[in-house]
Amino acid sequence: MKLKRLIFPLLSIFFLTLLVSTGFALTRQAPPRTQLYASSIPAKRPAALKKVPRGKTFEQTEEMRAIAQLTSAMLSRQHYAKRDITPANSRKLFDFYLKTLDPLKLYFTKDQVDLWRTRQDYLLPALASNGDITLALAIFNKYLQNLEEYEEFVKKATFTEADFKTDAVYQFDRLKSDWPENKKERTLIWRKKLTNDLISIMLQDRIKAEELKKENKSVSTGAAFDRIKAEKQKNEDKTGSAVKPPIERIRKRVEQFVQFNKKMEPIEALELYLNSFARLFDPHTSYMAPRSEEDFNINMQLSLVGIGAVLTSEDGYTKIVQIIPGGPADLDKRLKAEDRIIAVAQENADPVDVIDMPLSKVVSMIRGEAGTKVRLTILEGVKGAKALPVTIEITRNKVELKESEAKGKLLTVKAENGEMLNIGVITLPSFYADFHAASSGDRNYKSSTRDVRKILRDFKKKGKLDGVVIDLRSNGGGSLQEAVTLTGLFIKEGPVVQIRDASGRVVPYKDEDPSIEYAGPLIVMTNRLSASASEIFAGAIKDYKRGILVGDKKTHGKGTVQTVADLTSYLHYIGYDFPAGSIKLTNAKFYRINGASTQLKGVTPDIAFPTFTDTMETGEEKLDNPMPWDEISPVAHAQYDPNICAVASELRRKSDARVAASPEFAMLKRDIAYLMKNKDKKTISLNLEQRWKEYLREKDIYDEQAKLLHLDSSEKDKKKNTKKDLYLDETLNIMRDYISLKRGPRQQERRTIAVHQPVP
Repeated sequence: MKLKRLIFPLLSIFFLTLLVSTGFALTRQAPPRTQLYASSIPAKRPAALKKVPRGKTFEQTEEMRAIAQLTSAMLSRQHYAKRDITPANSRKLFDFYLKTLDPLKLYFTKDQVDLWRTRQDYLLPALASNGDITLALAIFNKYLQNLEEYEEFVKKATFTEADFKTDAVYQFDRLKSDWPENKKERTLIWRKKLTNDLISIMLQDRIKAEELKKENKSVSTGAAFDRIKAEKQKNEDKTGSAVKPPIERIRKRVEQFVQFNKKMEPIEALELYLNSFARLFDPHTSYMAPRSEEDFNINMQLSLVGIGAVLTSEDGYTKIVQIIPGGPADLDKRLKAEDRIIAVAQENADPVDVIDMPLSKVVSMIRGEAGTKVRLTILEGVKGAKALPVTIEITRNKVELKESEAKGKLLTVKAENGEMLNIGVITLPSFYADFHAASSGDRNYKSSTRDVRKILRDFKKKGKLDGVVIDLRSNGGGSLQEAVTLTGLFIKEGPVVQIRDASGRVVPYKDEDPSIEYAGPLIVMTNRLSASASEIFAGAIKDYKRGILVGDKKTHGKGTVQTVADLTSYLHYIGYDFPAGSIKLTNAKFYRINGASTQLKGVTPDIAFPTFTDTMETGEEKLDNPMPWDEISPVAHAQYDPNICAVASELRRKSDARVAASPEFAMLKRDIAYLMKNKDKKTISLNLEQRWKEYLREKDIYDEQAKLLHLDSSEKDKKKNTKKDLYLDETLNIMRDYISLKRGPRQQERRTIAVHQPVP
């Protein structure tokens, strides 16, 4: 069968599932019919490249060609953004591909890259015309050869104590650096990288020794090291390994990393290239090989037996996108969004370095049977590029959905006039719904809207309800319909969000229920990790002037909608019979009812707090090639409090004054300023003792942060099993002021009560 038959008879037979962030299946739709490309350039084959003389090599197969051509055609037809076949876009594809393989510019040399640049204009025309990926595979083969050379370098490298007492620095951030001029310059970079890796391991051992010493002050540092050695011996004896010095541990990691790459299947190599092509369109579009497709489907079902986290690949690192509420990582509390995984170990086995490893490989290593343990070596996202490796052991298990449900607590806050105000706080980790139970007719099916409604009614049963806080911090999204119906608990019927598809058609999603569950003062808490459905809800509350928004300077800024198309079924339809994977592509955008997109800019709060998350390299604007912000026509909607802007201004003035006078916030702002000062540093010392001093200095900062934001505030609080939350405390103060301003002085006086009792 001719491959050219793949392009033009693309029938709209795919069952496409609308997804919001990392949430739930919603609707089915057929892809729009559009032209392949707005323009075309005749494909010209490049001159033959030299064959790779050693190691494993990949050659293009008929299957790879079919998948590549179909992926190109479908993205060009169905994606929201259109990309022409131009030399500029072909060069972008080349750059994206090199960044996928070697983001820190450690393995390729400038002369290698310059050779390929003479052929880069061919990449996109060849892919579009007949699925030709020969040049991409030649680049990948050279990448494997370079990895083998690095492995050989690490095997032969030797070090003395003097190597860790120098004034040398290592440029760890090489994203914008030039490629090494030649192999000699590359070797110098490798030497510094290896030195830095050794220092990181030595510091980990030293930190562990200090922790043991702290546990038992009578134990000397030397004895502590002996305990570490004995503990490692015990663990490694189980695997038949001997206790290894740092250099041997690194050699083992590098060897395993190279072997993982050499054992890669052809379709996995293809996946790397097609994902580079997908980045031309936007960062949420991707090709998923069969193994990646399986992982994606499992994550959507929240049934992955693993750690309960959504992962992505970024600049060579496996990064945590979202901690799934109710999963093992969520219950453990140590792993956070934006953390980077650099090594994975099974039970007591040696860790495997996963930097630059394909995401599907990393996911398969983390997944495992319930009850088994996996050890992750991570770089904490909040600490930026200078973070030291930390090892976290997590017991694999299924996600406990009960842990992801909405939770409510009724708190009392003393007003300035002495009145005790009852404030309901509802924490919502995600926008969830049991669609299977709902479709089967179960009247008691679980959903975020149903649970929040029940919590609100429980609050009312306990007496007067003076205010409600909806906590959407770190809520990564979920069901679009739930975002709409949840908004409906606080407004009468009306539009909540607008969706525009690739054809330009705009469809408003409306709340059809005229009833209001709660009509009183409302505050919504967000941060930079609040995304998608969270942004829809927060934006609607703001546009209706229904409540006050507080939190980080902006939300995440994900305002796009993705669909998933099954390539296997389509190829089967036209005569091919092999697993081909799927395409996840952006086919629509979200818009607020005021016409503004939530894409890129997110939703801005009425009152912003100084936060560590605002300093993190997170948000849509930090991703490669994000889709732009734009706006469409607004839709008519009610205005519940026309004076809310003036109210918000006064609340902000009062809050700013409290924050300025707060010792806790003063320490927080000092620590943030320190991190911001060092945030843009791209080099790190290769002096062991200097690195230890830097670690101790930053440890003090993060310990202080933990006391402010996470730890129990007092022994009394520990007995009540409560935790200090600096931002929630200030939000409650804002709510107190909000209630006061809404009531006015006379109404406040009438409602003053003599006896103040906490609500049970």
